[in-house]
Amino acid sequence: MIKKLSVVSLLLIFILIFTACSSGSSGSSDSGKKASTKKVLRVVNDATYPPFETLNKGKMEGFDVDVMAALAKAADYKYKLVNVGWDPVFAELKSKTADMSISAISITSDREKTYDFSNPYYRSINEIMVPKASKIASAQDLKGKTVAVQQGTTGQYAVEKVLGKNNPKIKKFKTVNLAIMEMLNHGADAVVADNGVMDYYVKNNPGKNLKTVGDEKTFDGEFYGIMYPKDSKLKSVFDKAIKKIIDDGTYTKIYKKWFDKEPDLDKLQAQN
Repeated sequence: MIKKLSVVSLLLIFILIFTACSSGSSGSSDSGKKASTKKVLRVVNDATYPPFETLNKGKMEGFDVDVMAALAKAADYKYKLVNVGWDPVFAELKSKTADMSISAISITSDREKTYDFSNPYYRSINEIMVPKASKIASAQDLKGKTVAVQQGTTGQYAVEKVLGKNNPKIKKFKTVNLAIMEMLNHGADAVVADNGVMDYYVKNNPGKNLKTVGDEKTFDGEFYGIMYPKDSKLKSVFDKAIKKIIDDGTYTKIYKKWFDKEPDLDKLQAQN
């Protein structure tokens, strides 16, 4: 009787140990697979460009911020969004210390020589901001005037096509906000930057008596894209995510939140 009880007890203990080991190894194997296939992406930006990306009481917000969150969800990726500044965005992607950047970056043939871009997710065009009393009514009226721009942007390049590349009347600043402050302090006659930024600033600062002037004959339309290091495998993944959020209405919802109007999906999808 005692002998039989010992054998049964041993068998029960063995079964319990085997079951515990089996279930434990299965769980750790699954979690290991997830950890090895999905890295946390380092996404860099320049959070000085409202309404696309800016810091509000230390919290990052904006159109690009919301789009990135929607894209990461659609692509099933975790990410960390880091404000590094405009020039460091390009440096980090070139050195591959960052995985990608979403920061109101216009897709240009020159940039495509060094970086990869996603399919476009936003259409933009440069615009002129001036005081309401200004007689500047087109890009050609900028000739002989002092114009403030953010350095290294397509706004700078657009003004250089009109005034000349080395024209001393083109004042270059680290951020578009500094360029606007220069004009408000009477150091410049106008600011040139993307229409989304210009329209947003004028709308939210009615007391500064500013207006925007468009000139689609002189300024070419542009498209923003997510920028990657060359030969990034993430491009195809996030191109599918861009299509997904456009098709399911998520993109339109985000666009209307920040710009109070419907996006021109036909022009956007034609590029894609």
